[in-house]
Amino acid sequence: MSNSFAGKTALVTGGGVGIGFEIAAALAAAGARVAVTFRSHQPGDDQMKQLVASDGSQPLAIASDATDDAAASKLMKTIENEFGRLDILVNNAGGLVQRCLIKDMDFDLWRSVQAVNTDSAFLTTHHALALLSSPGGRIINIASLAGRNGGHPGATAYATSKAALFGFTRGLAKEVAPDGITVNAVAPGFIEATPFHDTFTTESSKAATVSGIPAGRAGRPSDVADAVLWLAGEGSSFVSGTVVDVNGAQYFG
Repeated sequence: MSNSFAGKTALVTGGGVGIGFEIAAALAAAGARVAVTFRSHQPGDDQMKQLVASDGSQPLAIASDATDDAAASKLMKTIENEFGRLDILVNNAGGLVQRCLIKDMDFDLWRSVQAVNTDSAFLTTHHALALLSSPGGRIINIASLAGRNGGHPGATAYATSKAALFGFTRGLAKEVAPDGITVNAVAPGFIEATPFHDTFTTESSKAATVSGIPAGRAGRPSDVADAVLWLAGEGSSFVSGTVVDVNGAQYFG
């Protein structure tokens, strides 16, 4: 495995499970020292062993509420104290929360969905910018195909929050470009073996979705991690403000 990220530090929010964990593991395998945050999916001992960097640097797993301003500030102080720097920020924390049609949705649920997907990215980024390497810093926001096509029934609030990440990515990219920091988003399509679909998608719906993917298979968390690694690397230094769709030709933005 290449040590292309040797000497780099990375933070992956919501990195204890699924796509987030796969991203963190890929960064560690490529040499980065990684920290992951978790709220409901604390990584176990075996997972933490997979997050040890290729040079033996130990990972961090930090319990943190990505929707809380004070928690986000405390998180960055911990990263600074433990790592002394931050090179790569992956805003992965998020979730559907609950399938619910707009006509049935109360305002508290709406705000909860926006908070976990959009507010979390703002708060983490806001507090990270003072620590992020300049030049050379990388911010990667994990959005969703739902932000492109509106998602499945009951996911309009989620789709709205993920579409908001596209605008956040593009606007922030312009703000920090003079500092040599890039900001991009990845929009995964149907990715199997994740808590999202295990919780909110029926087997029949999964099968129907996969049958409509031209690539002929569901995506894997590693497919998303590969895209993130490219955006986090030196080869993408002139790529900023873009959305990389990872969906097997299911949808073109």
